[in-house]
Amino acid sequence: MDFLNLQEIHHTYFTKNSATTALSDISLEIEEGEFVSFLGPSGCGKTTLLSIIAGLLEPTEGIVSLEGNQVETSGQNIGYMLQQDYLFPWKTIEENILLGFKISGNINDFNRDYALNLLEKMGLKGVEKQYPKQLSGGMRQRVALVRTLATEPKLLMLDEPFSALDYQTKLKLEDLVSTTLKSFGKTAILVTHDIGEAIAMSDRIFLFSSSPGKLHKTFVIPEELRDATPFNARNHEAFSSIFQTVWKELESLEPTNKY
Repeated sequence: MDFLNLQEIHHTYFTKNSATTALSDISLEIEEGEFVSFLGPSGCGKTTLLSIIAGLLEPTEGIVSLEGNQVETSGQNIGYMLQQDYLFPWKTIEENILLGFKISGNINDFNRDYALNLLEKMGLKGVEKQYPKQLSGGMRQRVALVRTLATEPKLLMLDEPFSALDYQTKLKLEDLVSTTLKSFGKTAILVTHDIGEAIAMSDRIFLFSSSPGKLHKTFVIPEELRDATPFNARNHEAFSSIFQTVWKELESLEPTNKY
């Protein structure tokens, strides 16, 4: 049984005077522990699809199931890591990473120790009593990852989490996030506009066309890249040819692309 299954997802946004189809006939399966990327031109519906998978938006047609159960409840066993870290500036780092437990009413010594241990594993020991403004952008994103992982979600949504960071920090965080998720056996979906990032981090890449969004092609990343850290994958001899293949396919979907 597939861990995550999307069957014939179709979504149309209706207004008083118009109807815009964002997604059409999306069917795909993701295995447990797999890291996949959604890639495509602007307007291909990646964020809409992410919202549907999370149960934040009900599709016009189709079914999303997680471990065989239809996804209907918002946020069901799903964690997010976004472009903005969305840490509460008036709360300490410790208070921020325990927020999920507080909301669910599950704050106890075990969960607190677990979250603080995660913080230490992320190289952030000693920042518990500090506030977000005292940390760098990369450190705040690591805190956001700890907050996401602390409640042990079954599925992680990574919506362009590194796009606001400088390149060096981005590369370091790609390695950290990839290594961490593999060590926990987590299933993750990355939404990105960065072809290199998608290749370096993913087991598979789902490429979408736009107007309306459709699944155009699936790329399976070679095992030698999947087994490498994202940084090492970028430097692998096979990386360049895969990049060119994905780039050309993406360009064919968006002839006026000016990247």
